[in-house]
Amino acid sequence: MAQRLHFVFGGELVDPQGTQFRDPDNIHMVGIFPSYDAAHAAWKAEAQRTVDSAHTRYFIAHLHRLRDEEREVSPTEELGK
Repeated sequence: MAQRLHFVFGGELVDPQGTQFRDPDNIHMVGIFPSYDAAHAAWKAEAQRTVDSAHTRYFIAHLHRLRDEEREVSPTEELGK
């Protein structure tokens, strides 16, 4: 079975209805988690911790969806050679 990693991150947004960070240099990187359940628990803890800040949001990125070892390499991945 493939490993399914999840990345939890967040910070202050320009607009609470959007996803653009006010200061991308200060994004809070919570961590990478081995399961969605673990990532969700970390996301929930950070969301609850920052509940009084209307512009602060946390997200879960599904890292396993970013790269599929079975697919052909994309042109941008070839640049690293």
